[in-house]
Parts: sequence; structure tokens; C-alpha cells
Amino acid sequence: MAEMNTLVCQEPKVMQWIKREVPIPGDNEALVKIKKVGICGTDIHAWAGHQPFFSYPRVLGHEICGEVVGLGKNINKLSHGQQVSVIPYVSCDKCPACKSGRTNCCENISVIGVHQDGGFSEFLSVPVSNLLVVDGIDPESAALIEPFAISAHAVRRAAVQPGEPVLVVGAGPIGLGAAAIAKADGAQVVVADTSPARREHVEKHLGLVALDPSDGDFDAQLRAACGGSLAQKVIDATGNQHAMNNTVNLIRHGGSITFVGLFKGDLQFSDPEFHKKETTMMGSRNATGEDFAKVGRLMAQGSITAAMMLTHRYEFTALAEIYEQQVINNRELIKGVISF
Repeated sequence: MAEMNTLVCQEPKVMQWIKREVPIPGDNEALVKIKKVGICGTDIHAWAGHQPFFSYPRVLGHEICGEVVGLGKNINKLSHGQQVSVIPYVSCDKCPACKSGRTNCCENISVIGVHQDGGFSEFLSVPVSNLLVVDGIDPESAALIEPFAISAHAVRRAAVQPGEPVLVVGAGPIGLGAAAIAKADGAQVVVADTSPARREHVEKHLGLVALDPSDGDFDAQLRAACGGSLAQKVIDATGNQHAMNNTVNLIRHGGSITFVGLFKGDLQFSDPEFHKKETTMMGSRNATGEDFAKVGRLMAQGSITAAMMLTHRYEFTALAEIYEQQVINNRELIKGVISF
């Protein structure tokens, strides 16, 4: 049997190269030769031992672009040589959420690279239903379809409309993606982040106004950027308790809040403030095939690009040796992509 190189997180803070047999695709599966894999905050937290509901050993990596090199039985909609992006959320298709089309919040969801082994490997066998054909999109961008899809789902949950003043709080990868997609949808987008480097990234690569929420004049600056009032819609991608508790103070009356970031703990905010604005508040989790397809279209059109979030590149063959220093401890990292 042919062998492949696989990088396994054996336990927190321990990455080890392992030789494994190249998997044989089962019924309704395709064998994918990995081209590029994005590095997510999940991969960083899992290495550190801070990822909830995580078991070891585990092959990380769920932002995956590859090439179809093998097909199992019962497949007639996919061909050898096609480039694909992996939709890493494997749903049960049986629970009430799945039956209502909400596969992104399946009660029994299994995420490739989190609950089952992922893309830090040369080959991966994937259900065909979890593959999006992305021929014509450069592999680096295609690897980032997954984080952009999470952003797209948040924008869809927020029901962003053309011309609406939208504030995106947090300029990490998901916030950058949400800002880029809301902009592509015609919204009037403002981004807030405390990091000067990230605000500079927003202005340079997204062409949007970026404000510092810790600035004493932030409220006035936000109102000026939103046509004299607060934001109609806030998408919070911080996962920061203080920022999330403050969102109700950032929307105008009749506004809405969408949380795509999360933290371990309880939200607390002023109920009178929440009620007088007739606030709509919701969560956004993962993404669906609809969101992946939208991102694919926007990438093909050039409306969103890898440069909007990509800051670092790595080689798979050197990853174990540099992971702690150049990924975990890299304060300048926004989004990294691994080449195979």
C-alpha cells in the first residue's frame, strides 16, 4: 500500500510526523490530494489544549483545497483532476436541524479536522457531498473558502441589505471575511478593531474605514461613518466578552446583532437598552453549502480574494518544526496557508 506523510497532534503541544497508508475512498467518497490548507484559530487552540470537545491524537486542518485523484462507488457528478474545496461539516441528515435545512448546526455534527482527522496530510478521503468544485480559482484562495463561508453565513444571518450601515467588530479572519462579503453585497461597512496593524490591513486590503473601539471618540466616529447614527447591523467576530456585551450600545433603534464569535461564559447587557431598541440578536454557526457556493462565485468574480485575510505562507514539510514559533507565537499572523 502507498504511504503518505501525516502531521498528527498527539497531545497538546506535541506535533509528530507519522507515515500512514493512503486511504481508499469508500462508497460516495472521493480521494483528495491536498494542495493547500489554511490555518484556523481552531488549529492553534487545539495545539495549546484549549479547544473544547477535542480529543487526541488528531490530524488538524479543515480549510482545505485539493485535487480529486480517486473515486469510490456510486459517483457520477465528480471527475478525476477536478479541484475542490472541502466543506468540513459532516452532518447526520436525520436530526430536526438537518431536516429543516440547518445542517450547519446539526445536533450530531462531525467536523473534519476537529472531530475526525483533517487536512494536515497528503491525502484525505471525503464524502462527495462535502466537496465544492472550484476549478479556475487559485488554490490559495480556494483553501480560504471555508473561513469566508463562515463569514458569508453570518452576513446572510444578519440579512444585510445594499446601502445598510453595517459595523463589523473584530478584524480577524472571520471579521475580515464578513466585512468583505457585506461590502460585496453593497452594504456601507465599517470595521472596528483595537489593533493598529489589523486596522491598517482593513484599510489597505479591503478599502474600508477601520476605527479603534478603545478611542474616546469612537461613538462620534462611528456615527459619522454611518451617516449620523449608529450602525443598523452589528456583526461581532471578536469572541471577546467585553466587546460582545457592548454590542447593544453600537446599534441604532431597530437594529440587529449577529454573533459569529463566541466565548466560554455568559452574555450580559442592559435589558432596558436591549428593549428600547427592539433589538434583534442572533448567533451564527459554521456555514452551509449555500454559503460555500456564494463564496466560490464571489472569488470567481474577483469580488473577494485571499489577500483580504492572508498574511503568512508555510511549507507542509517544515510545519512540525516551525509550528510553535511561527504559527502559535506569531502575533502578526492573521491567516496562514500551508502549501503541499
